Amino acid sequence: MYEKLSGFSDEIHPSVDVQFQVLRKLGINYFAPRGIDGKSISELTDAEVSTLRDKMERNGIRVSSIGSPIGKVNLKEPFSGHFALFQRVVEIAKQLDAAYIRMFSFYHDGGDVWTPQERREVLARLREMIGYAREKGVVLLHENEKGIYGDTADRCADLMEELGCDSFRAVFDPANFVQCRQDTEYAYRRLGKYIAYVHIKDACMEDGRVVPSGAGDGNVESILRQLFADGYDGYLSLEPHLGSFEGLAGLELGGKMLDLPEGGEGTFTLAYRALCEILDRVL
Repeated sequence: MYEKLSGFSDEIHPSVDVQFQVLRKLGINYFAPRGIDGKSISELTDAEVSTLRDKMERNGIRVSSIGSPIGKVNLKEPFSGHFALFQRVVEIAKQLDAAYIRMFSFYHDGGDVWTPQERREVLARLREMIGYAREKGVVLLHENEKGIYGDTADRCADLMEELGCDSFRAVFDPANFVQCRQDTEYAYRRLGKYIAYVHIKDACMEDGRVVPSGAGDGNVESILRQLFADGYDGYLSLEPHLGSFEGLAGLELGGKMLDLPEGGEGTFTLAYRALCEILDRVL
């Protein structure tokens, strides 16, 4: 099995103790801390970070990337306060020995049309954060989230061509591209050389519904095959975002749904099994 498997384990349960129990059961040794005992990772106190670190050590689990909310705000919001939050996230990353911080490239009110002035503001804010990350020895990973500046393949490529460096790399999220009606094969051709981290999530082009990997239009198997052929050895991070089992019953999922536990553990395990089947064919 691929060694660098991770996941947003807050989709299992709010309690980090339960998260770690399930990760250990599945043999996953990394996680992307986002929600910790009902709080955002960015809101933890030093004492809470220390407690989290102790639990990580006891369970043999390490951080793949901090699942931060940085850049997931509107450009109209003052940057000074958000930059202070960013600095705190960097501090938390250092305390948890995390090299990567997942982040975004800001919302605006203009829909799909971004003005040259808004683009300049996005670049200026990211440039300031990248400079700080470089000073502190962490890497910012830009996620292609729907509705932010970098949601389409071309605008993600614009960010990477302008700012890409050892301190600013790309997350590739197939489902998010599908939800923006983007061809993931085209997105990979545009972004392949900048990718340092992959979210394992699939979606249907017709309605944007998130489904287990391989059941949607994200070309997950093809993308992973190309990544590995190109020498990728980074993290694959599960982000199931799956609904109820009733909503998944009509999909062609074979035996992947057999004997699954209830709730978030079940959908997380389903996402894990779907990925394992793909990896068995790809590796």
